[in-house]
Parts: sequence; structure tokens; C-alpha cells
Amino acid sequence: QVQVVESGGGLVQPGGSLRLSCAASGRISIYVMGWYRQAPGEQRELVADITNGGSTNYADSVKGRFTISRDSAKNTVYLQMNRLKPEDTAVYYCNVHWRGTDYWGQGTQVTVSS
Repeated sequence: QVQVVESGGGLVQPGGSLRLSCAASGRISIYVMGWYRQAPGEQRELVADITNGGSTNYADSVKGRFTISRDSAKNTVYLQMNRLKPEDTAVYYCNVHWRGTDYWGQGTQVTVSS
């Protein structure tokens, strides 16, 4: 069983920045780690993901503003979010894909509002 724990959400003004962190437990080698988000009334969507080789993938809506990175030795992934917009408001979930199974964190709220 893999446990996934996120941290770093909060309230920020438009144009501000936040950094999310996620750590996965266990001495395991994880191929893909990523961030998803879900706004009220919307489906969960991919924000960004990163392989253990460093290849990244971003949603069009966050390209140029968000940066995903990871420390594979620590099974930790980060999401640096800059120039935040009100439409970025959502619960952000960390995802770990390991041995054919998706593991999710509990989610962290990000609210962008003046």
C-alpha cells in the first residue's frame, strides 16, 4: 500500500504564487507522479505529471505558469504555481501510479481570490 500526502495549499491573490508538495511512502520506484485538480461541479483534470526520467506533461491552461519537479530518491513531487488566476481555484490532488494502480492523496485546497 502506498500512502500519498500533499501539503502547501491555501488562499492567494490573483497573480500570486504557491508551491505544493507531495510525498509518497515506501521504498518503491515510481514511474509517474502527477498533480490533478477538481473544481466544484467539474471533473478531475490533469494539471501536470513527470516521469522518473524527468519528462513532463502540462495542461494547456497552466503551461508557462506552473512547473512540476520531483526528487525521485525521496518519492516527492512539487508543483510551483505562479501567476495564479481565479480559475485555478480547485482541490489539488497528488497522484502516484505504481504497479498498475493509482494512489491518491487527500487533496489540498487552492483558492485564488482577492
